[in-house]
Amino acid sequence: MAEPNGERIHAATDDPARQANRPETESAARPEDPALAEVRERAQRAIADADNARKRAERTAADRVTAERQRVAAAWLPVLDNLDLALRHAGADPEAIVQGVAQVREQAADILARLGFGPVGAVGEPFDPARHEAAEAVEEPDVPAGTIVRVIRPGYGGDTLLLRPAVVAVARAGGGRAEGADAERGSDGG
Repeated sequence: MAEPNGERIHAATDDPARQANRPETESAARPEDPALAEVRERAQRAIADADNARKRAERTAADRVTAERQRVAAAWLPVLDNLDLALRHAGADPEAIVQGVAQVREQAADILARLGFGPVGAVGEPFDPARHEAAEAVEEPDVPAGTIVRVIRPGYGGDTLLLRPAVVAVARAGGGRAEGADAERGSDGG
């Protein structure tokens, strides 16, 4: 407001009660405490460093995956080459073709073993539901129950990782002679 003589009334700004309700525009213009500014700057740097570390870790992981895929694919190239060679000679002696395919199969099994995945499931092993899949239960008189008697499809895995379980035929309970029965027969003289 202005007085008739052109002077402004400053009563509103001099009132302490009005000053308390006034927005803190003056405090925003005040210089920041140096300790608070340092803490804020350190926090911003820490956030930026963490973000950079996360991005670096993501790039490193992606690079490792790519390198591993390339290494595994390169290990399989000789198998592919040998299969192509076998196909080119399909009209040759059938016995030689079978022998060549057997060698390529051994080459593939060797690659899996070098990658840490050997065969799982062998005749005579006890059945393990964590590593084997029972497709059949068969009666085998001289084999204890729960023993693998035939491998239908081999499984592959390592100590801690299973690529696929072996599909097997297992001796059925009651089909094999029990150890106690053998002992009884021995004591009966039979």
